Amino acid sequence: MRNISHALITKVLVFVLAIVCITGTIKAIIDTEFVYEADFSSIYHNHYFESWAFAGETQGLTTVLTQLISKYKSEEYILSGKALAEEEMREIEEELFYDYRYSYRYNPNLSEVENNRIYQEQYADDINYKKDAKIREQVRDFYRLLDTLESQEGIVYYATDGEHVFSNSERTKREQFESFSAYMLYEDYQQKIYPDEVKENRYFNYFTHEIEQLNPQTDIIYVAFTEPFLQQKITEWEKDKEIATRNFYEFIVFLAGFILSFVYLVIVIGRTSFKDTEIHFNVIDKLYNDLNILLITCLIPMWIAVMDTMIVEGVHELYMLITVPIYIIALLLILSLIKHMKNRTLLQHTLIYQILYKVFIWGKNVFDSGRTGVKIALLVIGYPLIVAATFFMFPITIGLAVWFAMRKVKSFNRIKEGVEQIKNGDLHHRIDVDGTGEFSQLAENINRITDGLKNSVDSEIKSERLKTELITNVSHDIRTPLTSIITYVDLLKIENDPEKIAEYIDVLDQKSKRLKLLTDDLFEAAKASSGNMPVQLERIDIVSLITQGIGEMDEKIEASSLDFKLSHPTEKVYVRADGKLLWRSIENLFSNIFKYAQPASRVYIDVEDVGNEIRVTFKNISAYELNISAEELMERFKRGDESRSSQGSGLGLSIAESLIDIQHGKFIVQVDGDLFKAMISLPKFPNG
Repeated sequence: MRNISHALITKVLVFVLAIVCITGTIKAIIDTEFVYEADFSSIYHNHYFESWAFAGETQGLTTVLTQLISKYKSEEYILSGKALAEEEMREIEEELFYDYRYSYRYNPNLSEVENNRIYQEQYADDINYKKDAKIREQVRDFYRLLDTLESQEGIVYYATDGEHVFSNSERTKREQFESFSAYMLYEDYQQKIYPDEVKENRYFNYFTHEIEQLNPQTDIIYVAFTEPFLQQKITEWEKDKEIATRNFYEFIVFLAGFILSFVYLVIVIGRTSFKDTEIHFNVIDKLYNDLNILLITCLIPMWIAVMDTMIVEGVHELYMLITVPIYIIALLLILSLIKHMKNRTLLQHTLIYQILYKVFIWGKNVFDSGRTGVKIALLVIGYPLIVAATFFMFPITIGLAVWFAMRKVKSFNRIKEGVEQIKNGDLHHRIDVDGTGEFSQLAENINRITDGLKNSVDSEIKSERLKTELITNVSHDIRTPLTSIITYVDLLKIENDPEKIAEYIDVLDQKSKRLKLLTDDLFEAAKASSGNMPVQLERIDIVSLITQGIGEMDEKIEASSLDFKLSHPTEKVYVRADGKLLWRSIENLFSNIFKYAQPASRVYIDVEDVGNEIRVTFKNISAYELNISAEELMERFKRGDESRSSQGSGLGLSIAESLIDIQHGKFIVQVDGDLFKAMISLPKFPNG
């Protein structure tokens, strides 16, 4: 007697149950997200202020206000072109320059500077047109944002940058907004949010990056929510939460039902009882498995596309008419694949396998039957010719063949053993194979790969060490002034003595400038080392640049009692460089000298013409013992004496090196005892 658990009627009923459960699962999701427009995440929140709904409500308004006061400000401001960022102008010019570069106007025989000059002349109108179009687009966006503000109901806001104001009430004071039941205040590096439940809103933090665009010194944003608005939103949210909770339980029940019914079908499908070892197939199982998988992968995206269209057009109530037949077909195809998995014919019952297998059998039959003309030609003609050619020296030929084969086998085994050692981590192992054949070339290539891998590992280890040191040094250098700032801010909060307050403010000013210097230098170092910095190469009189720099720093030179000695050729020498970046590099070296040179000592600056390059050498005696190498000095956040602290960021030499590098020059540091030497080499610009 057939087991009831494997009876056809049982399988059909469970199959229908599986379809009902999967469609019920989908219905719970669609009803929640699209019909009632609720959110499953609200189930886990205790209050409206903790929900995604509140975060989305506030994000839209704060984003609009942030863009208006930090970017657009007013129509006059936009029309003046001030709202256009440098990056946007650079994109316009790069796009037009790309068109110019691949047009007939571009002359590859001219220098890049000359081609750029021609481009600026010929494309001036196009650049202005693109710029005006971008400005008009910003004006449209500006008024779109204003329309968005006007549509706000139940929310009171006030935003200003000190000059432009956007507000929908007469409230402009912080205290006026703090009288509301819920508010958000962004002012002077601080944000104040009420009630406290908002701080528990994990979605709210997703939008804080918008506020980071504000200028803390001038920009202010106050947002408050009226009581009627909050009551309406809370009521709506509680209703949505109730719907989401009910549908979530439905989702869990239907999902559990589908899992149980699907597991049952996987167990009993293809068999008539638990003792049945044979898999029984039907008509649908004759479909090749690769075509089966292709149909499944097409059905699901097709269902998603249809559902998306129905939801957009607002006819999602008909989705069951599409879902049920598609999932019936998909489940039948999946169960067919499971049958073939049980029968171990998942691969064999594919169209690709059948084609390849038949081709292989045909080729094997042809080869085995000897009916191929190529095979006959090789055996009947080729083999006798080889035997005849080597008949009189057949033993010698056999001996040479054996010797050659053994030599190749020996080389192969040597390579095999060497690869095994390298695989086990011995990167210093070398594979030695004599000769100039394929095996020797293969051994040499493996050795080169090993060398490259060893260098890569060493470089990675060094890189990790430098990263660790960089993080440690950055944390230490930034934490010191930051800790002082926090401490003195706390003291200011409780101090009433005006003299002490002034003293604390002076300290805060010093520490904040110190922190700004560190962050600016860190940003500039990262930007310079990445190469993401515009470079305008031109002819620079290097001697005049250095002379002018020494003149501008006359007060610092007198204060340090340093004696600067400049040596240069009698005739003018020019370099091909970016004036601003080159001066920034030289200024960093001057700063390094003022900080670390021995007081009342001499500083030598030599300008030399060395063929195709101009070399500028800075030499000074260090006031501190240089107990590290020149290479370590070039590392970021490194100072000559590890035991001392200074007002420098430790980035000066690294920035100088990166800036010189992107100008196609070379920057070298040498240390000889207490003598510190920095050399800048730049391409020479021909005179005349």
